[in-house]
Amino acid sequence: MARAAAVTSPTPRPAPLADRSEAVLSRLQLLVTRKLDGLLQGDYAGLLPGPGSEAGESREYRPGDDVRRMDWPVTARTTTPHVRRTVADRELETWLALDLSASLDFGTGQWLKREVVVAAAAAITHLTVRGGNRIGAVIGTGGGASAPARRWRGTPPPAGPGVLTRLPVRSGRKEAQGLLRTVAGTTIQPGRGDLGALIEMLNRPPRRRGVAVVVSDFLSPAEQWARPLRKLRVRHDVLAIEVIDPRELELPDVGVLPVVDPETGELHEVQTADPRLRQRYADAAAAQRATIAAALRGAGAAHLRLRTDRDWLLDMVRFVAAQRHARTRGTTR
Repeated sequence: MARAAAVTSPTPRPAPLADRSEAVLSRLQLLVTRKLDGLLQGDYAGLLPGPGSEAGESREYRPGDDVRRMDWPVTARTTTPHVRRTVADRELETWLALDLSASLDFGTGQWLKREVVVAAAAAITHLTVRGGNRIGAVIGTGGGASAPARRWRGTPPPAGPGVLTRLPVRSGRKEAQGLLRTVAGTTIQPGRGDLGALIEMLNRPPRRRGVAVVVSDFLSPAEQWARPLRKLRVRHDVLAIEVIDPRELELPDVGVLPVVDPETGELHEVQTADPRLRQRYADAAAAQRATIAAALRGAGAAHLRLRTDRDWLLDMVRFVAAQRHARTRGTTR
């Protein structure tokens, strides 16, 4: 019940973001530049100039080489002293996993949830490309199994595993703007998406250590995406950005409310004048969010929650400031 009501909209939606993507992205760029620019500069995962820590190829030992870098297995096999080279990681590689499934095409606040996803992507992209860092993205939308046709209002969505798109990692502002235009212009497909498969795209093929940012409402069952997220955290620093709408937390008292789940197409009429029903809904929604938070915490991901009825940029600034303060105190959170 909580999910069905949470992903429906009783009011007309604004024009699709793709139709006004250039204006929206220009405004986002200005907002991000003013408030976020410089907050994350220098936040590299041990990427200081120097010999580096990533293992490279071996070569024969020469007088003056650091004996702490002796490659003993190769030395034993060849009977000739060898040292292991290391690769200096001077660039930060960031990957975005952006969930644009049908449940994101909803919003009762100042923004649609999909607009908050694009806004978060714009902020992360801006912070990443500064200093020549590289960014790529994987985008997932709907196309999952449909509900029985008689329950649909309109044409049922096609069945399938969902639509997954990979945008190769690039550096530079021009490439970053192209990535954001592609994200903003992505058409949301009806049907269920597969968040676990989307995250798994960042695990395969294996990538060098960097930052992975997953932006979603995480309404898919936690068992679907928790394991891929834990695998991702083994090699990368992971940030999970959860996008929510106030109607996903509580129902207003507006009488009979027709609600449609855009992922399954199921239509229900809910009597919101019943205070017991509203309380049960709020309790179920709170339990659902607690389960999501516990799964993200168990995966070792940093967790940022953005709402459609709040200043998402201010929430991001506060999150970044809290993360920086935690690091200066010697903690990981």
